[in-house]
Formats: sequence, C-alpha cells, structure tokens
Amino acid sequence: MGLERPANWPLGGGVMGDLTRRFDWSKTSLGPISDWPPHLKIKINSIVNSPIPQVLMWGPDNVMLYNDGYIEIAGENHPRALGGTVSAIWPEIWDWNRAILEAGFHGEVQGFRDQPMVLNRNGFPETVIFDLFYTPIYDLDGRIDGVLCTVLENTDRFKAQQQLAASRLELARLTSALPILVGFVDIDFIYRFANDAYLEWFGKTPDEVVGRHVEEVIGRGYFENRKPLIDRAMAGETVVTDNLIRRPDGSARNAEIRYIPRRDDKGVIEGVYVLIIDIEDRKRLEEARATAETQLREHAEDLERQVRHRQRAEEQLRHLNETLEARVAAEIAERQETERRLQHAQKMEIIGQLTGGVAHDFNNLLQVISGNLQLLLRDIAGSEKAEKRVANALAGVNRGAKLASQLLAFGRRQALDPKVINIGRFVRDMDDMLRRSIGDAVEIETIVAGGLWNCFADPAQVENAVLNLAINARDAMDGQGRLTIEVGNAFLDDAYVLRHDDVTPGQYVVLSVTDTGSGIAPDILERVYEPFFSTKAEGKGTGLGLSMVFGFVKQSGGHVKIYSEVGHGTTVKMYLPRAHAGEDREVPLQAGPIVGGSETILVVEDDDNVRATVVEMLGELGYAVLKAPNADAALVVIEAGMPIDMVFTDVVMPGKLKSTELVRMARERQPDLAVLYTSGYTENSIVHGGRLDAGVELLSKPYTREALARKVRAVLNQRPARGQKDAPDPSHPADSAPTANEAAPQPPADAHGVTGRTILLVEDDGLIRINTAEMLETLGHTVIEARNGTEALAALANPAIEAVISDLGLPDMDGADLIAEITRRRQDLPVIYATGQDRASAGLPATAVIVTKPYGETELEAALTKVFASGA
Repeated sequence: MGLERPANWPLGGGVMGDLTRRFDWSKTSLGPISDWPPHLKIKINSIVNSPIPQVLMWGPDNVMLYNDGYIEIAGENHPRALGGTVSAIWPEIWDWNRAILEAGFHGEVQGFRDQPMVLNRNGFPETVIFDLFYTPIYDLDGRIDGVLCTVLENTDRFKAQQQLAASRLELARLTSALPILVGFVDIDFIYRFANDAYLEWFGKTPDEVVGRHVEEVIGRGYFENRKPLIDRAMAGETVVTDNLIRRPDGSARNAEIRYIPRRDDKGVIEGVYVLIIDIEDRKRLEEARATAETQLREHAEDLERQVRHRQRAEEQLRHLNETLEARVAAEIAERQETERRLQHAQKMEIIGQLTGGVAHDFNNLLQVISGNLQLLLRDIAGSEKAEKRVANALAGVNRGAKLASQLLAFGRRQALDPKVINIGRFVRDMDDMLRRSIGDAVEIETIVAGGLWNCFADPAQVENAVLNLAINARDAMDGQGRLTIEVGNAFLDDAYVLRHDDVTPGQYVVLSVTDTGSGIAPDILERVYEPFFSTKAEGKGTGLGLSMVFGFVKQSGGHVKIYSEVGHGTTVKMYLPRAHAGEDREVPLQAGPIVGGSETILVVEDDDNVRATVVEMLGELGYAVLKAPNADAALVVIEAGMPIDMVFTDVVMPGKLKSTELVRMARERQPDLAVLYTSGYTENSIVHGGRLDAGVELLSKPYTREALARKVRAVLNQRPARGQKDAPDPSHPADSAPTANEAAPQPPADAHGVTGRTILLVEDDGLIRINTAEMLETLGHTVIEARNGTEALAALANPAIEAVISDLGLPDMDGADLIAEITRRRQDLPVIYATGQDRASAGLPATAVIVTKPYGETELEAALTKVFASGA
C-alpha cells in the first residue's frame, strides 16, 4: 500500500483516518487520493470525524469508505471492507443494497426504522436491527457521485423489548393465578388479551381466545345477549351487571361482569376491558379497577410523551449534523433506561395489589381453620395422638399466617403501628435473638454512629426486617462469615432522588446489613424484591423475605437500596424517616394466664364460619355474646337498648353501613362502649398512610384464642369505668328476646337420633368424598360411594340403600338429571342435594333438602333428620 498525504487536506484522526490516508486507492476506481475531487475529500473528512457510524458508497461500483463508528458494524469484514465494493463485502444482503443504491443514485433520501437484517459479519449468520438513513452526495454540477448511509444499531434495544414482552407474559401468568377473568376486546370485537381464567369460565385457552371475535369465544346466543352492554361500554359507559354463567363443567356461578372502556390520551375509545369475578369478590374488584384505571391512564400519558420525544428525534435526525448525532445517541439511551424503570415500577405495583388481595381472602380462611382447631383442642383433651395432629395443623396455620403477613407487607397493605424509636438501642437489644437465629459460626458486628437521630417506624416490622436480612445473609455465606449491622444518619439530596424512584429528599436514619457472602448477579439484582423470586435452592426459602422488607420500608415512607458484588457480598440499606419527637416509652407485653370476663360483646362479622368460631371462643371465656352479620343488623341490636360492653367488628363488610359509621353511631348511644376492630386486610376507614388511626384498636386475622382473649380483656380494661349493669328485665322485649339478624346465639338443630342408615354418596371430588364419607360413618351410617352418575345408577341396584346425597356438578351428567332418574326408579328414596350455590342459583325447588358446601357433621345430620322425618 502506498502512503499519500495531499497538501492542505487535514483528513481527520482516529483509526479510519489513518487507514484512509495509508490505503493504496490507485487500485480502486477512485484512483489516487491526489486525484479525488474536492467534494469527496470534504465528505470523507466529515465522515471520519463523526461519532455516528457512517459508510460512503462511491461511484458506479459502490466503493466503501467509512469511519471508526462503522468498524463494529462491519465486524470481521474490517479492514478489508475499506476500498471494497458493497456487493463483495455484503453478499448476503446485496439484493437489499442494490435496490437502495439504485434509488439513492436517482436522488431519493431514504430512511428505515428497526430494520431487521441477517449478516455474516462475525463468521456466522446473526439477526441484527438497524436504523438506516441514506443520503445522495452531489458534486458541484448537481450530479450524484455516491450515497452516504448513517447506521444506528438497535439490536440490544430490540432484545430488551423481547425481554419486556417476556415480563408481560409473566404478569399475565400472575393474573391467571387469581380467580378473576380478565380480557380486552378492541372496537371490532376482537380479543387482544385473555388470561387463563377463560379456560375455567368458557372452556378456551388464551391462545384460542386472542385474535378471535367475541361471538366465536362465548357463542352467538350469549354474544347477542351481551352485545348491547358491550356497545354501551364502547360508547364510553362503564357497565356493571350480574349474571348466572354456566361453565364448561356444567356448574353455574353467580358472577359480576364489568365492561370498562379504555381511552387513549385524546379520549378516543380503543376497546373494552372485560372482567368476570364471583359476586363475593365484588368489593375487592372495584378497588382494583380504580387503581388499574389510574395506572393505565398514567401509562398512556407516559407512552404519549415517549412518542412525542421519538417524533422530535426523528425530525431532528433529518437535519444531520455533528451535534445532533451525539444528542440522538444520548436520547435513545436515556429513553431506553426510562422505559425499563417504568415497566419495572408498574410490574412491582401491580404484583403488590394482587398479592395484597390474595392475602386478604387467605387470612379469612386461616381464621376459620385456626379458630376451629383451637376449639377442637379442648374437645380432644387427653388424646395424645389427636392433640399432636391438631398441634401440627396449627403450626401449618401459623406458617400460612406468616406467609399472608409477608404478602401484605410487600403489597403495602398491612396496618403499621409506628413509634418513635432509637434504632441503635433497638438493634443492640436484638443481639441475642440474631445469634440464636444465624448460629455461632457467623461473626456479628454492630456499629452505631454517635448523635443518632430517632426514626418513625413500626418496631415489630423493623425487627422482622432485620431478622429476614440476617437470615438471608447467613444463607448467602453458607452459615459462616461476617455480618455487619450499621446504623447512622443520612440525607438524601435532590441529585440522589433523580436517580431513584419513589423517594423524597430529606433526613433519614439508615440501617445497613452487610454480609461477606456470594453476592447477587447484576442481571437479577432488580428482581430480588419480587414475591416468590429466590436464588436459593428449592425448599430453602419462600422468596418473600426481601419482598417484605421492600413493602414495609416503602409503606413507612422510606427507601431501600441494595449494593452487591458477586463473590464479595451484599449490603442492604433501609432508609427510615427521621422523627424529631422524643422516643416513645415501651409498654411491657401482657403476660400471665388467659383471663375472660362476664361482659356482653356484640360480634359483627359477615363470614358465617368466622363468626361462629369467634362466638364460641368468646363464650368459652365467659362472655355473653350477641352476633350480627353486618353493620346494619348490629345497629338494630344496639338501638334495641340492649346493654353492650364491647363491639368486636370486622373492618370490611357488605351493606350500606360501614363499620366505622356503626362505631360512631353506637358511641353516640353508649359513650363508654369499647371497640375492637379485626381484619385480614385493612382499609382506609381505619388506616391512613398505611398507619392505624390514633386510638384505634385492631386484632389482625388470623388470631389465636390466646391473642383474642388478651386483646379483648385489654380493650375492655382501658375503657372508662361505669356502674354495675342492671339485670335483664324479662318484661322488656330488648332484654328478653333475641333481635332479628342473628342478634342472639341460636341453639343447635335437633338431629332426632337418626343413625344406622345405608347412604349412597355421589361426589366426583376425591377429597370431599372421603371427608363426607368419614363424617357419615362417624354419625353411625353405612356409606356406598360413587364417583359419577354412571356409578351411582349402577349402585342403585343395591336394595339396602335408604338415602342419596349427590353433588350437582358431576363429570358425566348433570346432578339434577341424575337425581331425577334416581327418583323415577325409586320414588320412595330420600334425596339430599349437595352444592356450593344457594337454592335459587342452583335452580332447586323449594321442597328440596340441600347441604351447602362447605358443610360439616351438624349440617349433614340435620339434613338426614329432615328427609327421614318428612319422608322426602
């Protein structure tokens, strides 16, 4: 190669500037550099000094000249691509380039966004994504001598978008884990989204739903029936309706259906969200809908801002210059980072709402199980084997309660009871607990800075957070290493806040937990807060520890930051808001034996099982107990003038009257009335800013008999003293008779001693069948089991059968049809219907004897007594 340095031509520096000067151009159609026309020299000088990848394709044979930025685009084709022809260097895309160059030499300015290509630049085929801009280069006479291509590679961004799509699929999986049907229908009645609940409600998978017309999915008749409602939603109205939906398995469920219009930023309706949920979940759905609409609107506004940014960038890119090229590159990087942070924040918020809702229902179920197990302990006293089994079951309930508490913490739905505390003294007091929890092989060092501020936080949750972080650290260090707990003051300024979401500048007390463990890889660092995500081996953790820490600190108005390096350990910093008040005095926990009382307590609870359980527990403690299924019924009891010492009420209940309004009205009538709330999921009625209102007493579900006894006694003891209650006056209606709405305990049904019968049990669910058979045998009956209608009809040939208990939802025939056939064959055979629906929903006659799931021995015995007594 010859070296030519033409005078008065300051060709730029860099790798390609030097290579261009040294290249022997005499062997190409361009000839020696000294013979190049001035406009070519000027353009080459501009190209090699540009930071944006550019390649000039010159002359009829398209000789290539390019800059340093293009080297990465060329891959292994560099440096032979310099002075080569486009067809020789890029044969795999020559068909594309030939058409582009022909258009360019005819004067066309061309641009392509996110253009996929398959290149062999690194010795193997790979798909790459480019933004390409082609500009003709004219000489002084207006003739086109070449075409300049400006290249921006978007392959990494495209892969990030694919990862985002995968994240959305994961979010769809999470929504499908809940008993809610979610779909989206565009203005042409075509499904654009569907979760797995469509299989349960309509017998179709999401793949069979998305892309199809609504009529194809739910059937013509049902579509014609629902279309007027969908049309109203398409016109902008949010439509709410109740409907009885028959599902693919033949069962029918009362459901609430919502059609919610979705609008773009200009107010134009894009389609309709379809949500189906059981009637009993309506209230939770309404709250989730309001939150989702706000998020979707904010998300749409943010997307519109991003679109405007992109349009401005495209307009500016048409006027390429050195400054603009650098700005475009910087803006693309900033936008990608903004999109990533936005998507992550939205995912965390939506998951938090879902997990909080699940924990609410889970706590109610746990309360029923826990309460009955504790009552059962008293019935089986002396049976070591039975007591052990119940104790194991209670241990499982406690684990479930802890899981629900962690879910509520992540979803920022727990009721915090913050105090002004000195974190330094608090952490030192935890030393013994930490050493017992993580073992002697881990060295613990506690560092407390001088002049430490007080902070405002829930002490119990701080203790849980530190314990969770310490256990995580122990596992990361395989049980041995160094754990450092450090407490100090911190100020987060505006510059820090700009780089982190959901944090306010100001003064904080920072609690840092550092380990010398294995560290966390960067690619999973931002996922560690997600519930159920864990880097531990199967069975070694729930994946909720850091989720709980994240939710608690966020709900407390603080901030969490993780620093980690693989092989060198991890530091988790919790920033808790500074408190300027003095430290709150610690109140000793109540100890000693459980104490009951003789006061009268009104229990207000809409869940029948929970209400029955708590009434029995309070009765065993000696209290006189009244009960009501909602606040409206409770007010009737109070206004009847019955003397009441305490109202024990659930926070969230159906009916017109809220629990807080009930308490206000009750205290207007009885100012010295004690009040204790209970809930598995606190609402804004008693919690604001994630904290209990002043003076409010709350017993969170699920609770133990001991916790109930101590809390009730403590609240009763705190109320203002009053005189001895008057004895009930039998002549006064309020004192002598129960009121409506379950105002007094009801006696158990009389079973009339029905035993020794042979009963045909028809149930397709194996667990329910086994459990029901065991209860019937306990009641003294002989059981013949059938899994479906076919087996039941075959068993009917046995003349010993004296009664039938049949589920309505069977796999091979409708339960009602089966019972009709049984009655036709044996008209004198009594029949009991077993169903999870009420009588009207199941379409049963008024004379039918039913047991409603879930049922127990009492319900079975009462139903059998009724059919044998009446001859039904």
